[in-house]
Formats: sequence, C-alpha cells, structure tokens
Amino acid sequence: MALQKVAVVGYPNVGKSTLVNRLSESRETVVHPEAGVTRDRKEVEADWNGRSFMLIDTGGVDLDETGDLAQAVQRQSRAAVAEAAVAVLVVDASAGLRPGDAELGRELRAGSVPVIVAANKVDTALQSGGAAEFYALGLGDPVAVSAAHGLGTGDLLDIVVERLADAPEVESEQTTRLAVIGRPNVGKSSLVNKLLGEERVIVADVAGTTRDSIDTRIEFDGRPVTLVDTAGLRRRTKVAGTVDYYAQLRSERAAERAEVAIVLCDATEGITSEDFRIADLAMTTNCATVIALNKWDETDTDLEDARARVAKKLRQRPRLMAVSARSGRGLQRLVAEALTIADRAAERIPTPELNRFLSDLQGIRQPPATRGRRLKMYYMAQFQTSPPRFAVQVNDRSLIKRDYAYFLENQLRERFGLNGVPLVIDFKTSGTDRHA
Repeated sequence: MALQKVAVVGYPNVGKSTLVNRLSESRETVVHPEAGVTRDRKEVEADWNGRSFMLIDTGGVDLDETGDLAQAVQRQSRAAVAEAAVAVLVVDASAGLRPGDAELGRELRAGSVPVIVAANKVDTALQSGGAAEFYALGLGDPVAVSAAHGLGTGDLLDIVVERLADAPEVESEQTTRLAVIGRPNVGKSSLVNKLLGEERVIVADVAGTTRDSIDTRIEFDGRPVTLVDTAGLRRRTKVAGTVDYYAQLRSERAAERAEVAIVLCDATEGITSEDFRIADLAMTTNCATVIALNKWDETDTDLEDARARVAKKLRQRPRLMAVSARSGRGLQRLVAEALTIADRAAERIPTPELNRFLSDLQGIRQPPATRGRRLKMYYMAQFQTSPPRFAVQVNDRSLIKRDYAYFLENQLRERFGLNGVPLVIDFKTSGTDRHA
C-alpha cells in the first residue's frame, strides 16, 4: 500500500515549491522568483511525528489562462488533488485575497477532498492577522505560515496529519530507478508518458517544458520500477543564473541516484557531440547507461553506423536502441534492456570464472613488456557491485599499458555481458614479485 498523498495547489508564485521544500526538509523542488517555474506534479516524501506521507508539488493554476501549457498545468493540478487524501491551498497573505484564489477555492469546495488553507508569506508574528482575510474562501481556518522562514509550518503539519485518513504505515517499496536524460526537446516526457499510458508529465513543443525531475512508479513484468523524467541538459555555462540552471542540477542528481540512465537522442538529428557529453556525464556518476534513438520512425539513419560511433566514442560501450515515443515502438525492449544492465551491475561474478577469463585473456594477447620485464597477471576477484569493482594481482603495476588495460576491460564486458555497465578495475602489485 502506497503512502497517502497531500496535494499542494494554488495560484502562480504563491510559494508552493518553497513550502514543499520546507515541509519535507529538502530541496527537491525547483524554486525561483520567476512565476510558472513548476509545471508538472512532483512527489516528495515527508515525515511528521513519525507519520510518513507524500507531498505533491504542482504548477501554479490561473483558471483564466487558456493556453495549451496553462491548461496542461491545470490538468496536472486536478490530477494531483484527485489522487490525494488532503489538499493544501496555498495563498499569498502579503497580496491579499485575489480572484484567482477565490476561483480555486470554489473548485476545491465542490470536491470531496478535505482542504487546508495555508496563508503563506506571513514572515513575522505581527503579519499573522493578514491570514484572516482568507476565511472568505469558506474552507475553514486559514493557517498563517512562512515557507521562507518556517513560521507556522509545524502547526500546518499537525493539521495535515490530523486530516489524513487512518491508514496503516507501510515500508517504502524498493524499486529500480531509470532516469531518462538528454538534450532539451528530444522527447523525454513523451517517452515517459507513453510507457505510463497517461499524461503524467507535460509535453509541449517548447524546449525546457520540464524543470523538475519527476519520479513515477510503475510495474514492468511484475517488477517495481521508478521512471524519472528530467529537464533537458545543456552546458552549465549556457544556463548560469537562470531557472534552467537549478533544473539542470536536479537532472544531474537524478542520474547520480539512478541505477540506469536512458540517454535519449533525436534520430532526426543523429547522435550529436552534446549527446555524447551527456552519456559521459552519466558514466562519471557510475550510472549504467543505454542510449535510445527517439523518432526512429521519422528518419532513415543507418543504425549500424550509429552503433559503431557509440562503440568508438563511449568507453562504457552502451547498447544503442531505436525507439519511437510517439508510436511506442521499441519502448518495452528499451526498459527490458535497462533492467537487464541494472541487474548485471548488481551481480557478483564468481572468482573462478574471473581467473579463467584472466588466463584466456593472456592467451589471446600477450601482456606488454618493458625493458625485458613482462607484465604478469596472477589473480582476479570482484569485491564490489553497483558499480562492479575488480582487483587484478600483478607483478608490477608500472608495466601496465593503457591500451592493454582497455583491452582487458573490453574483453571483460564482452565475456560477461557488461556493455553499458560502469567498471572499476584496480591493478595491485604483488609484494613478492615487484622487484623480480
């Protein structure tokens, strides 16, 4: 049974994301003075007095806005309320009661979900009287809070916990995390929505629509999986000082926390240098990777040529797959491949198998020699998983050549199906033979 949910809703720029960060004691949601930063609904786990629940941050809702993006934000906000046990309507006490607050209040009153009014931006006790104006919403006693300074947030959490239905506590389910990363506007949100079978994240033709990393749990062949949609990655120098900079940091963190990064590229543009940079970024976080060429049904790109480029450019040698987020082609195989390499990264290869591999390797290609002394490799063992880490006992580490180390790594990948999996190989000198 999943944790109960609390939807945090309100007019644009009233401080919803700041309040979610404060209540969850995290910095999970993007906060910026610019209005309309949050667009999708983002879930963040919170705990108060031993009771765990899920906060759902939502985009600012202005019911007078009729544009496609505004309506998509409205749908996301309504979906959050529909799946919540409690809703928190955040209003700006410093601005007073506005028509947009009243319209949202009427809509929430007509629903069946209990509503708590949080009058935000009451930054001192002397300003607390400003919350009284919001009795006019007809939703009970407003709670004066300051998301920025923490004033009143404990009282708000007390009320939230009181309103939550009495449900048994459950342990968080262990899932495999798959982060979908890539350049802006390559189809990440479309791919996630297609896999989910619903518009869980907003899709628009405008690059940069997604700004938070959005986690969604699904089951794939009976296995719990968390899909993470992320903001488009650009070079940091291009987004410095903008809201996209903070969205980018969260995308990078999503890769760090995931077992596998699905690096999505646009097949109509081919695999660009930026795509390779993003794949390298995932690899440096010790995240397993698979590369997906989206919009495959819109291009005649040579798949084998693209695979050869990936094998040449990326040391981790991730598998490249052709998919279409629009039609759904190849998406099931893509997730299956991502889960396979997640499992491979978590496996431990028996030591006897590794030592047979080491013996076979030296038969295929003789180790290098320097000034008459030849590298000898005696023993190999794995001592860590996720990422796999190996120790190779040698007579003298100084005899190792980079090309032979790469050869060993590539053969190891081929022998044990570790393409796309980050590997760490430590060469250790045998004390008895070092000066032999």
